[in-house]
Amino acid sequence: MADEKKTEAFYARLKEQLALDTNWPAPYLYKFIVPASNEKIAEIEVIFDGLDAEIRTRDSAKGKYSSVSITVKMESPEAVIKKYVEVSNIEGVISL
Repeated sequence: MADEKKTEAFYARLKEQLALDTNWPAPYLYKFIVPASNEKIAEIEVIFDGLDAEIRTRDSAKGKYSSVSITVKMESPEAVIKKYVEVSNIEGVISL
């Protein structure tokens, strides 16, 4: 329960900051760390499917993790947060 409140507070602050700092629609850069797994990367890619997103991946030095950077034009702070929430449902993904 406490974690859920922290998450809600984080997204509320992020939404406020995005609204203040950016004129929407605008490009947004998402960054994620995932266990090195093509399946996990594919799950993230599906979430951004149809948005004309530029997706770049890079493996860590030891090959245990992959970074996924996604640049995509988003319509609003709410749309940005919606994608973060969708990706957070994938086990093992860390949002940066």
